[in-house]
Amino acid sequence: MEATLAQAPPSGADALAGGDAAVSDRQFVTFDVAGEMFAVPMAPVQEIIRVPEVARLPLAPSALDGLANLRGRVLPIVNLRRIFGTEERTHDEATRALVINLGQPLGFVVDRVASVVNIEPGELQPAEHIQGIVQAEYLSGVIQRPSADGRRRLMMVLNFERLVGDQFAAMARNGQRSASGERSTADSVSADAATAGSDDLRLVSFTVAGQEYALNIADVQEIVQLPEAITAVPNTPAHMLGLISLRQRLLPLVSLRSLFGLPALVANEHHRIVVVVLPGGAQVGLVTDAVKEVLSVPRHQTEALPGALARGGDMQEFEAICRLDGGRRLVSIIATEQLLGLPGVRDAVGAASREAPGDIELTQENADMAPARHPNHATASTDDDTQVVIFRLGAEEFGVPIMSVQEIVRVPEVLTRVPRTPAFVEGVINLRGTVLPVIDQRKRLGMPAIERHEGQRIMVYTLGGLRTGFIVDSVAEVLRIARTDIAPAPELSDEQGRLIAQVAKLQQGKRLVMLIDPEQLLAAREMRAMRRLDETAASADDEAVAPPRPALARAA
Repeated sequence: MEATLAQAPPSGADALAGGDAAVSDRQFVTFDVAGEMFAVPMAPVQEIIRVPEVARLPLAPSALDGLANLRGRVLPIVNLRRIFGTEERTHDEATRALVINLGQPLGFVVDRVASVVNIEPGELQPAEHIQGIVQAEYLSGVIQRPSADGRRRLMMVLNFERLVGDQFAAMARNGQRSASGERSTADSVSADAATAGSDDLRLVSFTVAGQEYALNIADVQEIVQLPEAITAVPNTPAHMLGLISLRQRLLPLVSLRSLFGLPALVANEHHRIVVVVLPGGAQVGLVTDAVKEVLSVPRHQTEALPGALARGGDMQEFEAICRLDGGRRLVSIIATEQLLGLPGVRDAVGAASREAPGDIELTQENADMAPARHPNHATASTDDDTQVVIFRLGAEEFGVPIMSVQEIVRVPEVLTRVPRTPAFVEGVINLRGTVLPVIDQRKRLGMPAIERHEGQRIMVYTLGGLRTGFIVDSVAEVLRIARTDIAPAPELSDEQGRLIAQVAKLQQGKRLVMLIDPEQLLAAREMRAMRRLDETAASADDEAVAPPRPALARAA
């Protein structure tokens, strides 16, 4: 039954190959939900599938289980038991999802698909007086036909268009955003985010043997996990770990531990590859012990390398020293343009250029690091890519444009609560002399709260000129995503449609990342409340006749 129905065409006129439309109009798929029998015309039923794994979409109506990937398209999965207000149950072998085309495909979870029936004229009756688990306005009729025991069998014909119209009002307006020319999430890098802190250095910091280093964020292509399989290249120095295939190109890996003359370390889940673009367009993957933070550092907190060290050839790759936390934390800033001058990096790039593409096998571990791309897209960076920071809330993954992220910092042990602050403000922290309001991203997205843990981070954005931090469960990586791998997200509620307008499909569609527009993280009324908080903090400073300092979290 499932294989036959999965081939059902979407158009009523073509519902039966070689048949006529009148016959197809009398054909219905019948199914069971909570002990009641229902029917739907065959014409809009595209497929009947097993219930797929889903990524839960925040701010969507409660009837939505989540989003699934069905052969390259994003498919919302709707729970009919939840819509009907009946007790939910665990999916079993009989549970199926009816994929119905209502302007866009939707999957409706049913307990069991029974059969396909052809009804005779007169068997479809009005449903005004039917009593059941479904309100009569959601029914377009009832099918009455004799059963084996001689009784009349009733099958309620669901009006899915009306059902969806009530439950997902925003879906009726789906597509208007594109028609009106609004910018997409992948392109929504606001002028505030692009220009805020123009006198600051934007750095990606990482650790090697307990010491912290940093690179200019503009030189970082992406940050990915260290794969299990690395192809060794013979007759190369020890600091070259080998080659991997990343986005259909060869990437040489250089161990910073070995390059800096430090003891080797057994690879673990914390190791990350920082992919750096060198002058001339060459790329190299720098293997670090762990990526720590994205920093926004005022230039006055950096110092040139001491003259005695700079004159020695051993430290030519370091551009400056950054002093943080009152000088207790020193971060060495690596000069990307000097990396190519290091023999170790130069040897690695040369070894990669000598390898023919066919000499390296694209292993599954490497292939899963990024979706396959057309050979014409194998350059270091193209206009068809968008660079995003991936973070997690529970099991779900979200992404924001990297240029919208001002900093990523650890969550302190204590967040200071401020009287008369908006309820959605978790507290404030002192970030290098500036008071930063912090919001729990889970609360903002209507997700349950969790206990604080070591993996959590604060992602700092500039929203409407105000710097604001959002707590996330963890920051996973920085990725370049091809625009061909980005699809519109189903617009299931007004708030969700504004905040999450797009979904990225990675690893051949097995991984869905919901793309957030940071400018929509706070509603207009919340932004007004934040501005009042900012003004209150500024006036308090004036009354205390304190030394001048920047207003609360205001961008430089």
